[in-house]
Amino acid sequence: MFNDPFLPFQSLASDLLACQADSSDGSHDLSHIHRVWVNVRRLQEKEGGDLEILLAATLLHDCVAVEKNSPLRAQASTLSAEHAASILHGIGWAASRIERVAHAVKAHSFSAGIEPLTIEAKILQDSDRLDAIGMVGVARCFYVAGRMGSALYDFTNPGATGRDYQDNRFALEHFHTKLLTLASGFQTTEGARLASVRQARLKGFLEGFLDEIGAPSA
Repeated sequence: MFNDPFLPFQSLASDLLACQADSSDGSHDLSHIHRVWVNVRRLQEKEGGDLEILLAATLLHDCVAVEKNSPLRAQASTLSAEHAASILHGIGWAASRIERVAHAVKAHSFSAGIEPLTIEAKILQDSDRLDAIGMVGVARCFYVAGRMGSALYDFTNPGATGRDYQDNRFALEHFHTKLLTLASGFQTTEGARLASVRQARLKGFLEGFLDEIGAPSA
């Protein structure tokens, strides 16, 4: 699996990956792309969809890197969709298939708020969001917080009692502003099923964390 991580389209994957700049963001690197592909394969087996379209969309969904704290963050998926279309045009893809990939890329983002209209777009959105919850979601949350210079939690008020959550300052508060809200927005039946499993793991982590620091449960 890890020797040929993007089977049955390993050759296409190599071509598309060669067109992208290396990312220094460990939450949106090649391992993230592969995890999303694993999720895509699981969902596609149950939900259908064109696997080649899904492979291209998966590989290119973050092909333009925009940091989480950038004012351009909400435009990241649109920028990636435009660049993805250019890449696929350059290797001779038909316009109709490029359009399907570009829509899936554009609609995958939580920040963009764009409705996915095709099964491929729904699967990619679900697959990307699955990587933001569960144990991997926990790891990515704290990794990004470290990159942004955030603290783990507010020592004086771990539960943010009496104030708004400040997830730009405290990693733990991102659970409440985003991570714990993701499971309710899945597009496919299989995606929703997997999300409920990972949501339980996310809640278990949060409860255990609060217990270990001596704070009341959320």
